[in-house]
Amino acid sequence: MATAAQSKPSIPPEQADAQLAMFARDFRKMVDRERLQARELEAANRQLQEYARDLNRAYQEERKRNRQLEKARLDTVFMLISAGRLRDEETGAHMWRLGEYSKQLALELGLDREEVDRIYWAAPLHDLGKIGVPDSVLLKKGKLTKEEWVLMQHHTTLGAQLMEGSTSPYLETARLIALSHHERWDGSGYPQGLCGEEIPLPGRIVMVADQYDALRSERPYKPPFSHRKTCAIILEGDGRSRPEHIAPQVLEAFRKTHSEFDRIFQEFSDEKVSQEGKGRGAGSLVPSQPPA
Repeated sequence: MATAAQSKPSIPPEQADAQLAMFARDFRKMVDRERLQARELEAANRQLQEYARDLNRAYQEERKRNRQLEKARLDTVFMLISAGRLRDEETGAHMWRLGEYSKQLALELGLDREEVDRIYWAAPLHDLGKIGVPDSVLLKKGKLTKEEWVLMQHHTTLGAQLMEGSTSPYLETARLIALSHHERWDGSGYPQGLCGEEIPLPGRIVMVADQYDALRSERPYKPPFSHRKTCAIILEGDGRSRPEHIAPQVLEAFRKTHSEFDRIFQEFSDEKVSQEGKGRGAGSLVPSQPPA
């Protein structure tokens, strides 16, 4: 009786050679396809790398142009600030302090670095509209009449109009601040009587910074107040000023950072800024370049 191995038919040598040759051809074709795909992938990778380099060059060039454009815009800002100082010299160091105070509040509120920078650079333009207020009103030593007070209030809308239409994020922030930094949380402010969240956040911030500096500074109608008395007026009220005028979050941020306000007032005092001739764009008291 034959075994299974003995009964299995054998493949003729000629047929086996033909099958091996076919397998070899198929294998070579597969290897050739793989090599072709590898070359195509390598060529595509080179093209992608070159495309990435081109994109990076274009991005860097665009970034450079944007920095140059923003610098030109900020140069315009500085010229506008200088124009404001010609009308109201008492606000010289005051304007720079406003930026420092506002930065402290913005950081305490947890705003991102970009927004903090915009508020910092825009805050000094809060009173730009005063260049349109008559000297008889702006420089008056005594109490303003009702009609004169209406003219003074107009500096908010005028300042906003002067910066309207700009594509610069700094000037747009400055426009919002100019228009809203005299609005009050309870709706009793001007020029629009905005209430609560209707008031842009930069305006809420600068409102407190402006109030602090005005209380600390000498004015024709008042002596300078101490840091302690100023804090008491802002945090507790004095009849004319009340805590409910201020956004609660901003008021709490001031409560936590008020010691920094005192430091800033001393460091950027009117006397020091005047004697050293320093301000934005010159000297070491403040940065000489806009944020990157």
